[in-house]
Amino acid sequence: MKIIADFHIHSKYSRATSPQMNLENISQAAQTKGAQVISTGDFTHPAWFRELKDKLKPAETGLFKLKTKNEKIKDEEETRFILTTEISCIYSKNGKVRKTHILIFAPDLATVEKINTRLATIGNLKADGRPILGLDAKNLLKIVLEINPDCLVVPAHCWTPWFAVFGSKSGFDSLEECFEEQIKNIFAVETGLSSDPAMNWQLSSLDKVALISCSDAHSAPKIGREACVFDTELSYPAIIEAIKSKNPKKFLCTIEFFPEEGKYHYDGHRLCNVRLSPAETKKYRGLCPVCGKPLVIGVASRVAALADRPEGFAPPQAIPYKRLIPLSQVVSEVLGVGEASKRVQEIYQRLISKLGPELAILIDCPLSGIEKVGGSALALAIQKMRAGQVNIEPGYDGVYGQISILSANERKDLGDRQGLLF
Repeated sequence: MKIIADFHIHSKYSRATSPQMNLENISQAAQTKGAQVISTGDFTHPAWFRELKDKLKPAETGLFKLKTKNEKIKDEEETRFILTTEISCIYSKNGKVRKTHILIFAPDLATVEKINTRLATIGNLKADGRPILGLDAKNLLKIVLEINPDCLVVPAHCWTPWFAVFGSKSGFDSLEECFEEQIKNIFAVETGLSSDPAMNWQLSSLDKVALISCSDAHSAPKIGREACVFDTELSYPAIIEAIKSKNPKKFLCTIEFFPEEGKYHYDGHRLCNVRLSPAETKKYRGLCPVCGKPLVIGVASRVAALADRPEGFAPPQAIPYKRLIPLSQVVSEVLGVGEASKRVQEIYQRLISKLGPELAILIDCPLSGIEKVGGSALALAIQKMRAGQVNIEPGYDGVYGQISILSANERKDLGDRQGLLF
């Protein structure tokens, strides 16, 4: 069966995360988005782990669902939860401070309990849903797999400057440098919002691992903004096997942000309002032209520095991908009002009620159906998004990029946004 899965989110117990991120709201958001499998996130946090044990019950092998059932939802349509968490490893190695975020997938609650017991001897798991541990990422991998070899350990948002295995500020130049003899147990990396598979294909060393994409959502509306699509049995073993094998008949594609929209795509200095492409950064020798201090080197430059292949190279049997813009963001642009506005939310809910889950609307829904419910402007915007015909001012140094779809002339031709006003 076709499965859309988002393996990386955070709970209300993580820093800078919405207090509304409880299991019930996460489940509802996943259904609205069209993700059948969603991460629990944060399973190392003691209070959240208690909620997982209290509120979830086993479904298919290694997956869970809410004990309290929504009577309007069929059993097969209920959200499935997969046990995952993120760990922040901060440690010294080879003369440098390393800050690497790691995702852990676990097949059952008993395994999670053992992982939590072991990690609680190393650091304070109560402080944050994503705990900080003074632990070499290699040793974290070893600990987890010794507890249960069915776990999967994945470097998170692998290119982010500050907290990633390839990060410009605290990372490594290769997976082997980070994981050493444990590299044999790394089967995937998470590409992050500021890169996409095509950028990662420029490194031949990544051919041996799967490239997964996840939302890293800190609020319910962000769930599913990146995800993985499978055609496999609905179970933990089947999903993990599809990732490890990189079988394109089972691992169908990933759903991606336009990477330029990510917060760390380009280089720059937020406080100086400086955004630079890799070529411009070279021109300034890595220094901010305003303040003279070192720039925060983003993902595009970091990929270019480590790449051994040209842009546009695609390995044989590479898992394809689709670039999307969240539906509420598309509606916001077409209307010309803020994404959080009441009008945008009203139209978003109408589209969902008439056309189905968000990801289905963005990927599969016929444009004629979108036009009938949402108007010609929205249909054109989604058509252009699917074709990659967008304009983006790339993100940098923690600032999201600015994306636009419709030109001024297109807005005028479509009646100054009247198409969405029903």
